[in-house]
Amino acid sequence: MSFSPKPWPRKLRSQEWYGGTSRDTIYHRGWMKNQGYPHDLFDGRPVIGILNTWSDLTPCNGHLRELAEKVKAGIWEGGGFPVEVPVFSASENTYRPTAMMYRNLAAMAVEEVIRGQPIDGCVLLVGCDKTTPSLIMGAASVDLPSIVVTGGPMLNGYFRGERVGSGTHLWKFSEMVKAGEMTQAEFLEAEASMSRSSGTCNTMGTASTMASMAEALGMALSGNAAIPAVDSRRRVMAQLSGRRIVQMVKDDLKPSDIMTKNAFENAIRTNGAIGGSTNAVIHLLAMAGRAGIDLTLDDWDRLGRDVPTIVNLMPSGKYLMEEFFYAGGLPVVLKRLGEAGLLHKDALTVSGHSVWDEVSEVTNHNEDVILPVERALASHGGIAVLRGNLAPKGAVLKPSAASPHLLKHRGRAVVFEDIDDYKAKINDEALDIDETCVMVLKNCGPKGYPGMAEVGNMGLPPKVLRKGIVDMVRISDARMSGTAYGTVLLHTSPEAAVGGPLAVVRDGDFIEIDVDARRIHLDIPDDELAARLAAWTPNVPAPVGGYAQIFHSHVQGADTGADFDFLRGCRGSAVGKDSH
Repeated sequence: MSFSPKPWPRKLRSQEWYGGTSRDTIYHRGWMKNQGYPHDLFDGRPVIGILNTWSDLTPCNGHLRELAEKVKAGIWEGGGFPVEVPVFSASENTYRPTAMMYRNLAAMAVEEVIRGQPIDGCVLLVGCDKTTPSLIMGAASVDLPSIVVTGGPMLNGYFRGERVGSGTHLWKFSEMVKAGEMTQAEFLEAEASMSRSSGTCNTMGTASTMASMAEALGMALSGNAAIPAVDSRRRVMAQLSGRRIVQMVKDDLKPSDIMTKNAFENAIRTNGAIGGSTNAVIHLLAMAGRAGIDLTLDDWDRLGRDVPTIVNLMPSGKYLMEEFFYAGGLPVVLKRLGEAGLLHKDALTVSGHSVWDEVSEVTNHNEDVILPVERALASHGGIAVLRGNLAPKGAVLKPSAASPHLLKHRGRAVVFEDIDDYKAKINDEALDIDETCVMVLKNCGPKGYPGMAEVGNMGLPPKVLRKGIVDMVRISDARMSGTAYGTVLLHTSPEAAVGGPLAVVRDGDFIEIDVDARRIHLDIPDDELAARLAAWTPNVPAPVGGYAQIFHSHVQGADTGADFDFLRGCRGSAVGKDSH
């Protein structure tokens, strides 16, 4: 399949600002000329906004200013007029209470930046976790031609001869310190090897997962996701994307042409094949909501259940993104899915061609990194969606990162009312807990934290770790980092802060999970559960004032993507009234 471009030339959107000789036009155009732009740049050349999430406080995106220059070069070469526009940048590793609280704010700001300015098309320059979904969400709501360029992952880390995966080894080494297997000095020594170049996490964490989702959706050029940040080919990709967006504007190739239901189904299956982050669930649901696509948790479970996890990367496997790139990257995975009948081959991409046109001839250069199906890390990868009386609207689990012996389990609940309660109790040797228990964390969902922080992968108590135990069943309404691992049930909906059943779990209750049966059950009588819920009263105060109040008042549940109720859907790119 290829795209049928609309007739060119058409009147460009930017000409509403810059075209003609009226007072208002001269006002807009004249001020721009103070930067030394020649007059003919405003005479019908496509204006391309480079929406840049660079920030010194978003370290994963710290190199995007330099990358933007390559995008600009490509736009100039393509006959466009590049304008770099800084946009809201939320870093997972610096923002408090959590970057997830600001994803919707960033998406709202990006939408208004695009709609309210003389832009004909957009390059979405992204990297750290929330910047990718937030910019795609904003672009989908306006529906101007847009292309994604990600910043790329860091190079491999090494510590004493062992590969060190950013995030994954942070959790691993932290648990080793608590277990007495690693000294604090060694932990500090290892810190220096975790982030040795520019770029996002080098594991298949959320940043690399969302880069892969953008490519699988067709919103980035083929091969974009895995190129390391400091590899010269990342800069080439940026320049080619700059060229391509100009032609996309001329052809009027928009996100609505690309982000179809079939494209989202391709992305969900891709997530299963790469062992992608559980955060992809909440982001793709939100992105689909902006694009007007009916996507649900049931689609995630249905489409991912039979997809084998074939990418041997941390946290599910042993390699890192650098090896994934050398092996052939995401195009090889998409080709494997296509050969297995698990890809909508005719789905359109930003190249103007189908996804199958882009990947059908690629080669796997390392079958220990991108595995044959018969050696898959998990024969049923994807994201498992469990339901039951504890999670009527669903809870998610990543089977490829879980312990097989815990996928069917019954255990006694050890309850933490919130993250502060967890931190106060977890290191207490008197805590009544062993490896058979189920750790339950409440009030960490969208309204409860607020913002739904990455705290669901609760560290185990030291007295359990000292036995050599590295995993337990953990249940919460929180998220977890895509770099994390374990038998962790997340996004439990409805969340505790709005009176979901999770809110009334008590110490000593027994909880059953059965991943194959997709069941999660609080083992108490139905009438007792009903009585507990009837007696429940909110214990998380609503924020007063500021963005936190807007967030708390309008955020929806994790089961639909935790977007704001008033932001779902496409509002278009209509040019507003000129006030001058």
